[in-house]
Amino acid sequence: MLRGEHAIITFDGGRAFPDRLTRGKHAHYLTYAKQMLALYRSGAGTKRQELHKSVANILSREPDCDPRRVSAFCKLLDDASEFAADPRGAAAALRLRVFSFAAKYHPLVTTPDKIFERSEQEVKGLLAAGIGRPWQEIEPALYADVMSFQPLVSFAGYETEQAFLSRYNVAQLQACLYRAQEMTVTARSDFKTVLRYTKLARLLHDIRRTGESEYRIDLSGPASVLHETRRYGINFARFIPALLSCRDWTMQATLPTPWGTRARVTLGSDDGYTSHLPAPQEFDSGIEEAFAKKFGDEQEGWKLSREGAILHEGQTTFVPDFIFRRADGAEVFMEIVGFWTPEYLEGKRQTLRRFRTHTVLLAVAHRSVRKGAKIPPEVIVYKSALKVEPVLEALRKVGESPG
Repeated sequence: MLRGEHAIITFDGGRAFPDRLTRGKHAHYLTYAKQMLALYRSGAGTKRQELHKSVANILSREPDCDPRRVSAFCKLLDDASEFAADPRGAAAALRLRVFSFAAKYHPLVTTPDKIFERSEQEVKGLLAAGIGRPWQEIEPALYADVMSFQPLVSFAGYETEQAFLSRYNVAQLQACLYRAQEMTVTARSDFKTVLRYTKLARLLHDIRRTGESEYRIDLSGPASVLHETRRYGINFARFIPALLSCRDWTMQATLPTPWGTRARVTLGSDDGYTSHLPAPQEFDSGIEEAFAKKFGDEQEGWKLSREGAILHEGQTTFVPDFIFRRADGAEVFMEIVGFWTPEYLEGKRQTLRRFRTHTVLLAVAHRSVRKGAKIPPEVIVYKSALKVEPVLEALRKVGESPG
C-alpha cells in the first residue's frame, strides 16, 4: 500500500478525486510500466536507491507526472520485492570496527606528505588485512542496514503492465481515504459479503436497512478514531480493495481539504476499479480465531456458528460475530468489539437495547472500559485474548426455556 505522502488528490466543487490513470488519457503509461517492470525483473543485486533513480529516469520526460506519482510507483514496486536485510546488526558492528580502526590514523589524505603520513588507500588495505576480507566486500557491507543501500534479491512483480497500473489506481484511492472522517456504503445484492469484509477489517460500523434488500453501512474513518489511528487506517485502507471485489454498491466518503472545508469522494461498483484481492480469510484477527479454536464445535450443549444471521428491528440491523445454539432452540448472539470510540460503544449499547428480545453478549476490549464503570451482565471484558470460560459462564445464565 501507499503512504499518505504519496496521495495525489484533486479538489473541485466540494468533491475529491484521487489520482487515476485512464486508458484514454494515459495509454502511453503502459510503455512506462513495461519498462519499470523489466527494470525490477532484471535488477537482482541492484541497490534500492539505484532502482528508484532508474524509475525516475524512465518518467523524466513525461510532462504529466507528479513527483509523488514517481515515488508511488517505486513504493508499489518495492512492495512486490525482496531486498537483502541486516536483521542481526552486522553492518552496525562492522561500521564500529572500521571507524574505530580508522580513527587511530586520522586525518586520512589522498596523497601522503610529511605532515599527513597516512593515505586513505593505505588504511583501507590495513583494515582489509585485519578483517580478513577485501575492501571491495567491506565497503558495500558497511551500510547494508540502510534501506537505500539494500540490494534487490527477487521481484514477485505484477503479471502485466495493466495489472501494475490498476494496482496504482487502487492504491491512490486507498491513500486518499487515509484521511476520511466517515464513509457510507450502500450495499444491495452483495450486502453479506460487504459486511463480512467490514467485520474482517474490524471497522467501526453501524448498519441500517434502507430497503427490502438494501442496507446502508456507516463507517468511521481513520480521522475520527481516537485510539490506534495508524493501525485502524491500515485496516480501513485494506477494506477498499475488498469492497471493490463486491457487486452492486455505492460509496461516499468525506475528508478534510487543505482549506479547512470538507470534500466528498463518491464511488460505485461500476466505476471500473479492479481489485487484486483473493477470497477473504475466515477470521480478521487472532482474537476470533483463537476463541473459535478453543471453544471447538460444541461445549456444554452450545454449538458455535459464524453464520451471517441478520437481525432486524425496524430500520436498525445487527449482524453478530458468533451465534451459540442449543438443542432446545435457545440462541445467544455475541459481538466482539476491537477498535472503539466512546460514541461507538454507546451506539452499540443502544443497538443491543433495541434487540432486547434476543440474548446478545458483547465482548469488549479492556482498554475501552472506563475506570470505575459498572459492567452489565451481558458484557464480557477481555484483555489480549477472549477466553472461553467467561463466555461459558454467561451462557450458563441463559434460562432453561428456549430463547
